[in-house]
Amino acid sequence: MSFAEALRADHSLEACLDELGDALRALEEYPPTVVAVALRVHLEALLQALLESQVCSRAEVRAYFKELEREALQYGED
Repeated sequence: MSFAEALRADHSLEACLDELGDALRALEEYPPTVVAVALRVHLEALLQALLESQVCSRAEVRAYFKELEREALQYGED
């Protein structure tokens, strides 16, 4: 499933977001920066697995990170 297809899978995405939210609330005892680094490590491993299994391309991963950067840093909203 590509990143675009994952965004269209409304019910699966919503359920996954709910479960991730629950898991993150269980980590509230840790500083946000520690959680961010841990999530980065897991995201890196997940994306490498997706690339190795040819679920997505390097170009899709690059586009994913550009979009993440734009949203996280709120480019264009200044």
